[in-house]
Amino acid sequence: MRVHGMDFFRPISAFSFLGRYRIVDFPVSNMSNSDIEHIQVYVSQNPRSLAEHLGTGRTYNINSKRGKLQLLFNQDSKVNEIYNTDIRFYADNMDQIELAHEEYVIITPGYMIFKEDYRELLDEHIASGAEVTLLYHKVDNADRSFRNCHTVSLNRQKGIKSIGWNDGSTPEANIFMDTYVMTRELFIKLINKALRISSVYRLVDIINEENDNLDIRGLSHKGYFSAVTDFKSYYDANLELLDIEKATDLFTDEWPIYTVTTDACPVRYVKGSKVKHSVVANGCVVEGSVENCVIGRGVQIGKGASVKNCVILGHAVIGPGVKLEGQVVDKWAKVINVKKIIAPTDNPGYIRRGDTL
Repeated sequence: MRVHGMDFFRPISAFSFLGRYRIVDFPVSNMSNSDIEHIQVYVSQNPRSLAEHLGTGRTYNINSKRGKLQLLFNQDSKVNEIYNTDIRFYADNMDQIELAHEEYVIITPGYMIFKEDYRELLDEHIASGAEVTLLYHKVDNADRSFRNCHTVSLNRQKGIKSIGWNDGSTPEANIFMDTYVMTRELFIKLINKALRISSVYRLVDIINEENDNLDIRGLSHKGYFSAVTDFKSYYDANLELLDIEKATDLFTDEWPIYTVTTDACPVRYVKGSKVKHSVVANGCVVEGSVENCVIGRGVQIGKGASVKNCVILGHAVIGPGVKLEGQVVDKWAKVINVKKIIAPTDNPGYIRRGDTL
């Protein structure tokens, strides 16, 4: 998956989300809340931001005496990007997979946002007798969204018939959530077999290949779900959680989403400022107007500025009198000299990290 522009600075899993989170917070929090104590995070390009954010895993309530969070690295191929597969990442870190003592593995992506109790998922996998269980989400907007995702087709017994690409031909589809459950022994066998078949095989390819030989079942996910597969989906995923019903479905007291916290002052709303239908993180100073926006930590919005339908990442500066609409403003960017930047919400604009306009 690529989000051109933003992923030049960090992987998708390290993207800021909803003002205070990183996307990786969701899969790691799901695992921590599910009492999974051994978590491996695979990192390839531009790892610094992600490594700094995850740290030792203490943020995610992982017991350091009994559990651990491992960051496992891989050097991307310089020959051709098609060689940079998840199978290659697993193979390069096979010693760490083989040293693990857990019987089962749960693989989940770093670019999807949802909550899931993996204890229940594992229990259902074991009870079904399946060799592999795949998590999917049924949607009615596949013709407009999830275009870079896989889909699964099912038989009447919820068995997987095949895995394919979402080509957008129909609105209804079962979007594969890139989440697998299987034994560690089978996982290792599939990695080794994929390497023998093709150097560009991914885990989804070998699972599809082995469909006739393995008992593979699908399990439906319920609740909020989004996938960041390109720039537009990142923009949409942030703004759609301004809907209180969607937000309260994802964020609940009994299922906390952990993240790194920072000590900062509450938002300062200067007299004359206006804020409507927005999320504004701590440390911000708002002197202008904000509507239908997600504003990250420490952002400054100057007097007379108007910001609408925007995602503003941390520590950006929007100068006095500036008008922004339909923009993603990356961290530490400053919009001062240009007084008007407008884009439609179906084709949002991007202001690079650290740039001054």
